[in-house]
Amino acid sequence: MENSTSKQSVRTESDLLGRREIPSEALYGVQTLRGLENFRISPYHMSDYPLFIVGMAMTKKAAALANLSLRLLSDEMAAAIVKACDEIIGGRHHDQFPVDMVQGGAGTSVNMNANEVIANRALEILGHSRGDYKHCSPNDHVNCSQSTNDAYPTAIRLGLYATNLRLKAVLQRLVDSLRSKSAEFASVIKMGRTQMEDAVPMTLGQTFGGFASVLEQEMKHLDEAAADFLTVNMGATAIGTGICAEPGYAGRCVEELRRVTGWDVTLSDDLVGATSDTTYLVGYASVMKRLAVKVSKMCNDLRLLASGPRCGLGEINLPAMQPGSSIMPGKVNPVIPEVMTQICFKVMGNDVCVTMAGEASQMELNAMEPIMAQCCFESADMLMRGFDTLRTRCIDGITANADHCLDEVRRSIGVVTALNPVIGYKNSTRIAKEALETGRSVYDLVLEHDIIDKADLDRILSPENMTHPVKFDIRPKRTLE
Repeated sequence: MENSTSKQSVRTESDLLGRREIPSEALYGVQTLRGLENFRISPYHMSDYPLFIVGMAMTKKAAALANLSLRLLSDEMAAAIVKACDEIIGGRHHDQFPVDMVQGGAGTSVNMNANEVIANRALEILGHSRGDYKHCSPNDHVNCSQSTNDAYPTAIRLGLYATNLRLKAVLQRLVDSLRSKSAEFASVIKMGRTQMEDAVPMTLGQTFGGFASVLEQEMKHLDEAAADFLTVNMGATAIGTGICAEPGYAGRCVEELRRVTGWDVTLSDDLVGATSDTTYLVGYASVMKRLAVKVSKMCNDLRLLASGPRCGLGEINLPAMQPGSSIMPGKVNPVIPEVMTQICFKVMGNDVCVTMAGEASQMELNAMEPIMAQCCFESADMLMRGFDTLRTRCIDGITANADHCLDEVRRSIGVVTALNPVIGYKNSTRIAKEALETGRSVYDLVLEHDIIDKADLDRILSPENMTHPVKFDIRPKRTLE
């Protein structure tokens, strides 16, 4: 009912705990209001994760269609619920999902938020007022044959599966950018390094190709982890026994989920076990951590390779994005790799949280699933934003200092490694030691000691022969004592 005397138009709804006034324009109801009042915990709300909302709407739509086929809902009511769900799937009403992602109750506030929004929108479609639940109830109709304990984890699974598809697409664009730089820098010779010391020559293209390949490998691991999202426990209701669900409902609901999503959704073999098992989130968080470790390593390398510009390695130039100091004129910092690294740290921390929450499952339910969901959605979203930022504001604009890289190779003692198979380890060690002590080049010392001829030396130490396996039929003239 409307209250015209208040400053804000309201309607009155009631639940187990009593009656409360709800803003008339709100699609949510009294149980969502309880959640809003009880859980003012974090800055993360359901409305911040639209694919989670879409996953919930898909779940409710499939449930309505299954209930219709079992004649638990009338044609008119099912059609209204389905239309409301379709609107949400299409991006409407997302602002009506204000509950905190971090909450007690194992996700009940999220589930009821969805039930109330869908019910009130369905009431409007049916020609009734919001809150007039005798015509379409959040519990009796929208939540028919369901519990939070099967609808909520199913929505998480569907939302994260859709998120994974987007994450892979964003990651692929980053990989493609790195591949492009690998081709661009294919002829730039530089020193490779191990343990921060000069190792052997390589191309800058090989460096960027390595970045691309190790990130691309994670596509497979993301898919493997995300495959678990497509096995759901719909029909489990409260603890997996299926109480309050019509016989045959679980199978029909999963069939409808396959139609609604277009994905190969299957029903868990054991609904009791599945209802308390949240390791599907543990597995996905772990794969995102793997990816974060690799990206953080790459960003550390980019900062080192670009260090200087005159007193560091200075082999590449990162795009200058902003002044780097309030006191040091001319300083420009590698802010984009820095922010990406911090994102990676957050993802690693979220993985720890998900692992601990997954372990906290008790008896037939894991009440800690809300924080697990929040961490996984947050990690994926931050990685996607970070990847696009890293690609467009850093990787695409990197340039190489090719002459400087080549000079460093020529001055390096590490090139002696290329001579080792030809002149032998003893000669190579003596040359390296003398080069270190005198500051002279390996090239000059090999010629001075007349170990091999100049033409052979030039061939061995040519850049194109030092960056891949080559066999030389050359014998040393002498062995140094």
